[in-house]
Amino acid sequence: MPWRLRIISKGGRVLKYMKQKSILDVKAFLDDKVEKYNQFNFIKNDPVSVPHRFFKKQDIEIAGFFTAILAWGQRITIIKKSIELLEMMDNSPYDFLLHHSLDDLKPFDNFKHRTFNGTDTLYFIEFLSLFYKSHQSLEEAFRVNTASETVQEGMASFHRLFFSLPDFPRRTMKHVATPEHKSACKRINMFLRWMVRHDSRGVDFGIWTKISPAQLVCPCDIHVERVARKLKLIKRRQMDWETALELTANLRLFDPSDPVKYDFALFGLGIEEKF
Repeated sequence: MPWRLRIISKGGRVLKYMKQKSILDVKAFLDDKVEKYNQFNFIKNDPVSVPHRFFKKQDIEIAGFFTAILAWGQRITIIKKSIELLEMMDNSPYDFLLHHSLDDLKPFDNFKHRTFNGTDTLYFIEFLSLFYKSHQSLEEAFRVNTASETVQEGMASFHRLFFSLPDFPRRTMKHVATPEHKSACKRINMFLRWMVRHDSRGVDFGIWTKISPAQLVCPCDIHVERVARKLKLIKRRQMDWETALELTANLRLFDPSDPVKYDFALFGLGIEEKF
């Protein structure tokens, strides 16, 4: 009988049983795909290209946040609409948030991407404007204990803070996910990957230092989910927060310090290779 590896979470729940040979085979396969897709030439066709148009830390954060929130649908459309929104801020989003006038806000009434509309856009601007007037970085909104296994606590805290302004539009809540609502939180997890991960490849920015890459949770879209299921990295039937944690826990078998680097492999296999 081949030796079997049994991985148990802190809560005592078995996350995965996998033969040693299977683990090594899948790891080698995914490591090869990370090398292929975690490359600078990956950027031009991906939404991460939008914050790469900026150099100031706050501009990168703001551009990255808006782009991640708009990231559903075709990548070319996501990039186009994100650039359109940032051009409405004169391609200086940090300066715009701090110094815009009421008249400057009028054009945003007409901004739309799928179900994200002018009401949502104006609330995002209102929150971010108030936040940056008293904080240097959006990282301060994600309060993550260094002892926490994942960013779950910080994501939930951010969601509560984001919707703490009086009379926030309830329709806007569907655009910012939280683990407290059991969502897989794909877009927020993607944004955190961009801000937190740092390596020599120049794709992710690594401009945040209070969150460890080991605490990140893998963004789960339909491409990542499909590939992960084929590789038996996910058993849970539905796609929700627990499923994202299950996938991330299994990716930690391959690299405990940087499990979300495998997002490149899973996404690349799904969308580029139709795996």
